Amino acid sequence: MPQLPYPQWLNPGDNAWQLTAATLVGLMSVPGLVVLYGGVMQKRWSVNSMMLAFTGFAAVLIVWVLYAFDMGFGNAWHGISGHGFWGNFIGQPGAVLNHAKEQGQATIPTITSGPPWHFPQSSLVYFQFVFAAITPLLLLGSVLGRINFKAWLVFVPIWISGVYVVNAFLIWGGGWWAQKGALDFSGGYVIHLTAGVAGFVAAWVIGPRLARDREIDAPNNLLMVATGAGFLWLGWNGFNGGDPYYAGADAAAAVLNTNLCTAVAVLVWVTWDYMTGRKPSLLGTVNGMIVGLVAITPAAGFVNGWGAILIGVIASSIVYVAYNYLSRVRPFRNVDDTLGVVYTHGFAGLAGGLLVGLFADSNMAVYLNKDGTPAFSGTGSLHLLKVQAYVGLWVISFTAVATFIILKLVGLVIPLRMSEKDMEEGDIAVHGHEVYPSDIPSLGVHGT
Repeated sequence: MPQLPYPQWLNPGDNAWQLTAATLVGLMSVPGLVVLYGGVMQKRWSVNSMMLAFTGFAAVLIVWVLYAFDMGFGNAWHGISGHGFWGNFIGQPGAVLNHAKEQGQATIPTITSGPPWHFPQSSLVYFQFVFAAITPLLLLGSVLGRINFKAWLVFVPIWISGVYVVNAFLIWGGGWWAQKGALDFSGGYVIHLTAGVAGFVAAWVIGPRLARDREIDAPNNLLMVATGAGFLWLGWNGFNGGDPYYAGADAAAAVLNTNLCTAVAVLVWVTWDYMTGRKPSLLGTVNGMIVGLVAITPAAGFVNGWGAILIGVIASSIVYVAYNYLSRVRPFRNVDDTLGVVYTHGFAGLAGGLLVGLFADSNMAVYLNKDGTPAFSGTGSLHLLKVQAYVGLWVISFTAVATFIILKLVGLVIPLRMSEKDMEEGDIAVHGHEVYPSDIPSLGVHGT
């Protein structure tokens, strides 16, 4: 009998889309955020910003395959579904590295409802990795221009292990909030609200940039900013389009909702600029784009097109006001959040998560559970809104406290903040070179 190129349970279309979606999400980090950060920071911080993003991405992958995936998506601790803060990662550390020939059909052990997925566990591990990896890279935007590079290398794997996997397990992996009916389609809470809160706490603990960096906060390359932003917008098709885990109707709806909400949010942000007497800028437009992408993330597959439009209008308006006016009052004015991550990700993620409670449409279900009931039956209601509010409060509280503790522990071993001397010099002091060298080696007398 001739051997098939793949086992009978594997759907090549679903598997191809899952790997493609994961790659799109990975491109949001590398090169998306790498290029965006390298362009938006001042010249002497460009190399450092890109290096921090590259190394953070690499650090997450290593801990993810060794144990963190099992913490976020393995069997609940002691095998009791819905209890504990993470999955059991003690029994078989690094099990995902032991690739069998067929690599096993993808499952999340604590989730029993829904039809089986038709791609290998390796595809699920990598797909969830790129989500985990982008979270500390978003957090990074709050502390660019002063975080110690060595401290960053230690902080990232500890933070992933102590903060990210907890929220992922509780909301996505079948833990407490999943059991209570919480909805977070693709990471409005698990990724963006978490990154916004953690970044704000880190900026507060580490302290502000040099005064001259805060006073003259000009990008060194707007073309890099636009390119990085473009990677984010189109990469988000994989971010939200991959989370149904099928190359089906829900994936298509999620992709359309994502782009629709983002387009609305961009134009609403520009409209607010005109209404408040400001000139619409590229950086402001990018902020509006990010707000739309973030706000639709928890709702992409749960709302219809009208819901996506409303989320774009409401979230962009809320974050515009917060970014331009709430930032002037305590505690926000006392914390130097370099790229305003607490607004564009924290506020936007929370707004999107709460709006799921109002606009969720149960008609968006496109497949059935094993017992024949809809895989998604949530409908906008006060009850769902209350659940979403409780989850948001949990993410804010837990993330803030846990991030503070981790930073303090790392700070006992490695200074969290660069020395004043290194901050004055920037890339040359930290990495030995700069993005646009100002001194070209002499070619000799008369250029010979």
